[in-house]
Amino acid sequence: MADGSLPALNSARAEVITFGCRLNACESEAIARQAAADGVTDVVVVNTCAVTAEAVRQARQAVRRARRERPEARVVVTGCAAQTDPSGFLAMPEVDVVLGNGEKSAPGALSAEGPRDRVADVFQVRRQAAASGAFEGRARAYVEIQNGCDHRCTFCIIPFGRGNARSTQPTDAVARVRELADAGFAEVVLTGVDLTSWGGDIEGRPPLGSLVRRILDEIPQLPRLRLSSIDAAEIDPELMSAFASEERLMPHLHLSLQSGDDLILKRMKRRHSAAQALDLIAAVREARPDTSFGADFIAGFPTESEAAFERTAAFVETAGLAYLHVFPFSPRPGTPAARMPQVPAPVVRERAARLREVGAAALTQRLESRLGTRVRALVEGPGRGRDEDYAEIALVGEAPTGSIVQGVLSRHDGRKAWLAD
Repeated sequence: MADGSLPALNSARAEVITFGCRLNACESEAIARQAAADGVTDVVVVNTCAVTAEAVRQARQAVRRARRERPEARVVVTGCAAQTDPSGFLAMPEVDVVLGNGEKSAPGALSAEGPRDRVADVFQVRRQAAASGAFEGRARAYVEIQNGCDHRCTFCIIPFGRGNARSTQPTDAVARVRELADAGFAEVVLTGVDLTSWGGDIEGRPPLGSLVRRILDEIPQLPRLRLSSIDAAEIDPELMSAFASEERLMPHLHLSLQSGDDLILKRMKRRHSAAQALDLIAAVREARPDTSFGADFIAGFPTESEAAFERTAAFVETAGLAYLHVFPFSPRPGTPAARMPQVPAPVVRERAARLREVGAAALTQRLESRLGTRVRALVEGPGRGRDEDYAEIALVGEAPTGSIVQGVLSRHDGRKAWLAD
């Protein structure tokens, strides 16, 4: 469950409870497959996230619930929070094993034999496999082509949970996408911690755009390819060219922006300015005018003034962003931002709420501007789908999950749009 909600625990098989990003969800699929291959059933794995204190709190809650509801099962904790704070989870009496990110999907990783502490130095991990996960029935699948990060943003703990940047070999990535396309998935999403750094550790340093081109060229049976979140500091020319010419590359980019104020961006140690982000968005729109944009933002970063916050809110409108992920700032122990002067917690929460309101208005404007246009929606389940630009589509009538339906956008409610009857 990528949103951190807790499923009903099932004693008949291994359970994997997922918190955080789609990358974690991909890896949970790999954990579940390896558990099945190893014949492991009597175990609950909590795959944690370390991005916010709330994510860690929810993971601890899941651990306690797992022990309460399945007292006979072994409880294994893994993921970024386990990697960055193994002692905290080892101190929980409900936990049987703490497993590092580098080991969590390895053969035999969930074995009952061995020490409780199985967390190794993640910075020693060098190889990256092409993990994948399937979501929304048979509509969409995710392929992890990159892991780790070589940057050190002042707010971010994730490099210490994931290690250095490393790339899946292109042949392996293409093979995994081909398997999914042949299995009937209509859309594959390429994902990673720092996706645009893909190729930096491969001989010849191929850019991400070269992998995208290769996938589309070599797998003509794949209807749709999408990218997950990317860094606003870099889109290589080959990737830009692919956006301009490849209809099967979906016209939607989710950017890791974090702020629209230059001073805050510098204090975050981001690699772009607000103007550079706007230039990138404009360049993509010039190459592919129908592209929609989403972005991550942190509200209430240390030292953020009201004027700085207002500049971020104005940036959303100027950039024409439609899909916002807003995070209230959460100090992570050991990061430079945790030692900076903090914005009062009530102000952080209030700014996060205001920025979400700005995002909701931006989405409404985007949906309004597209009324009357013909779209192709991937059916994710009964009555729901996603347009190529990531808009949520309400569907009337029956269509198989994983199929692509066409129609004209007739109305919207500010969150989703309907196709004309």
